[in-house]
Amino acid sequence: MKFNIRKKKEIISLWGKWNIGIVLFVFPDKNISRLAKKAKIAHRVGTAHRWFHWLYCNHLPFFSRRKSDLHEAQLNFQLIKPFEEPSFFSLEKLYSLTGMEQKFELPYWVKEHFNKEKFHLILHPRSKGSSREWGISNFEKLIQLLPTERFTIYITGTKQEGESMPGLLKDLPDHVIDLSGKLSLEELISLIQTCDGMVACSTGPLHICAVSGKHAIGLYPPMRPLHPGRWKPIGPEVKIFSIDKNCNDCRNGGNCPCIENIRPNEVAEYLIGLTEETKIQTINI
Repeated sequence: MKFNIRKKKEIISLWGKWNIGIVLFVFPDKNISRLAKKAKIAHRVGTAHRWFHWLYCNHLPFFSRRKSDLHEAQLNFQLIKPFEEPSFFSLEKLYSLTGMEQKFELPYWVKEHFNKEKFHLILHPRSKGSSREWGISNFEKLIQLLPTERFTIYITGTKQEGESMPGLLKDLPDHVIDLSGKLSLEELISLIQTCDGMVACSTGPLHICAVSGKHAIGLYPPMRPLHPGRWKPIGPEVKIFSIDKNCNDCRNGGNCPCIENIRPNEVAEYLIGLTEETKIQTINI
């Protein structure tokens, strides 16, 4: 992240007004860490694995993310080592520390589709390149496998992501609503909080779904460091689909055969089971 001189001065001044004493670089950034030193923040903590942290940070905890079996959220707590040895936080404990209390207004034209007798499911097919994807054809098959009388389905994503999947969005049946590029971030969060669940790969919306206490169905590759043990969402209703094998075929990018080979009928069976075994409790709108 680069800043011009004026912006740098604004940031340093703002940090001074906030009277920041400790900064933890969970996401390493050379320019921000340099600004933190210029702002004379007393305690600047960054992993020893980044060379620029040796220049700009004065606390350098050493731990390996790549080789660890801990979840990413648990690994982030290793950054408090300079002040206190972190106790082991279970994922259940970490979930109790989260909260999605803020509620945003759902657009009226989305509310019109809600039927409390049905399971309202979000499909979020794309990831903006942040993770391996299941493939549009698998989402098409999943839609076909889910009974129309039990499900209302919403397809979400950015406008660009919607344009990248014209086959999926063409001639949709009445119970499937395309919302790609039509919602603000606040409205997307409201939709997630209002629906019953979501199917997605490792994306931000899936994590929001999980901490909102909704059914978060995650699709993950088995490859380190992208595997679900490291990046699965945290919540009480999380279900992960991942093939049990050692996969490195897509390490350098491209399509991932392992995640694409997760069978749509397995995901559909799980979702249909939710409508049979549990009472759907959609938030009042």
